[in-house]
Amino acid sequence: MDAALTLHPSDGRAAVALKAFGRIIADWGLSQAQAAALADMSESTWKRARKPGYAGDLTHDQLLRLSAVIGIYKALALYFDEPLARRWVGLPNSGPLFDGARPVETMIADGLPQFLRVRAYLDALRGGM
Repeated sequence: MDAALTLHPSDGRAAVALKAFGRIIADWGLSQAQAAALADMSESTWKRARKPGYAGDLTHDQLLRLSAVIGIYKALALYFDEPLARRWVGLPNSGPLFDGARPVETMIADGLPQFLRVRAYLDALRGGM
């Protein structure tokens, strides 16, 4: 693995991202399997990663996923009222990116490009575009 494309939790950014991601997953009420899939980790790795003192590395892709989830969470909190902001990722959505699927399912299935599309979609809604 290229050292420039991985972050060790001792870097600080990875630890902060993992902590924020864990709180968001809990707030959204997602399962451990969904959390692991969103983070592109096995469930056993996610269980270890969410504990303080995790000593594993995060790839650049994983860090981008966590960052996108944080951005999505922020956009939802700014755009929707509290109950909907918390439930939005798990609700069927007829918007153009989702075709009736739940946003969380599309991000798991389609990976990082969908994370970025969802974030841009929410930013556009928030900006009135």
